[in-house]
Amino acid sequence: MLDFGLDVSGDPQLTALVIVFTLLGAGLGVISGLIPGLHANNFAMLLAGIAPVVPAPPLFVGVAMLAAGVVHSFVDAVPALAIGVPDADMAVMALPGHRLVLEGRGREALRLSALGSVLAVLLSVPLAIPVTLGVVAIYDELMANVVTILAVVVVGLIVSEPTKRAMFGGTCSFALATALGLTMLDANPEAPLDAGGMLSPIFAGLFGAPVLLDAASGSGVPRQGSPSLRTSRHLLLLTAAAGAISGAIVGFLPGISAAIAAVAVLAIMPGASGDRGYIIATSGVDTSNTIFALFALYAIGQPRSGIVVAYEELGAPIEVGILVFSTIIAGVLGYLAVVTIGDKYLSIIGSMDYAKLSVALLLALAGLSYLFAGILGVLVYIISAAIGLVPVRIGGRRVHLMGVLIGPIMIG
Repeated sequence: MLDFGLDVSGDPQLTALVIVFTLLGAGLGVISGLIPGLHANNFAMLLAGIAPVVPAPPLFVGVAMLAAGVVHSFVDAVPALAIGVPDADMAVMALPGHRLVLEGRGREALRLSALGSVLAVLLSVPLAIPVTLGVVAIYDELMANVVTILAVVVVGLIVSEPTKRAMFGGTCSFALATALGLTMLDANPEAPLDAGGMLSPIFAGLFGAPVLLDAASGSGVPRQGSPSLRTSRHLLLLTAAAGAISGAIVGFLPGISAAIAAVAVLAIMPGASGDRGYIIATSGVDTSNTIFALFALYAIGQPRSGIVVAYEELGAPIEVGILVFSTIIAGVLGYLAVVTIGDKYLSIIGSMDYAKLSVALLLALAGLSYLFAGILGVLVYIISAAIGLVPVRIGGRRVHLMGVLIGPIMIG
């Protein structure tokens, strides 16, 4: 029987230290989340590289790392919506979010994303233990059939496209992304920063560059209206709960990203959910994944998110009660950060020359690719951008590009 040790210590000094390090981590998460193209996994590896020199016990350093990752998963929605450079896990949300921004509803979209994330955190806590116990009971069988499960997911995503052209585009996107993953994911290039290798150039090219290339000829961010929500409480809770449950899938199964789980969520959502439900559910998957990945590390010894991998490498003890407590605080702080900073961010971006901004960001992503993966990273960024244009030009959802991770796992 698993002992999750969820009793939070009554030691006031310990509680105060946990809160202090949570606040420090949250501050880092805000900064990282606002950097266009900085993928959560790269950020986690940067933290892992810095953590050993921090003069504090590993548990508290781990608390700060976890809080930073949680807040990053909230705040990265801001550049994803404002300037179209999503973290790969947020890519599936970007186009519905962009539609709301173009309608002048960007402030609402930011709040929907923040609410989806914070509600998913709060819903994931009571779900975590029963879900973990259930997964542990069938884990060996799941892993024995993981290739079949992933194949079913891939086929389901393709056949669910509305047209034959979109199916063809999805198939091409998946095949090309798989080839990219097979050839480049394990590359070990010389680079200025040892923080995640090829992930940054691959994701920046697949998901960021295509949006920016199209945005360069667009008219930019229009004036944004009221932040009031145009969705019912019932639908808000329903889609957030679906996102939280899907986060469990991401947290325990390899190869299933938040983007893929979000598409699965939308397949069971009521038609009325639309773009708003899309944003809520996707944000919920992305954030709840952190909690379930933490429980996966504790229960089966397998970290399923970049930030949890970094936590494991730190060698910090897995004090589940303390870490869940910190995650809840970080979730609230992440929500406050989005609604506080997001509006100003949209306003600043709206006042800029969007064509020049897009070109500058394309060059910045190339620079980020160089920092993480050297000259090879820049080349991979360009190739990835070309592949990322396939679903945009031919048709199909961009989620098929997650074949860059799924394909190599299926092939072994």
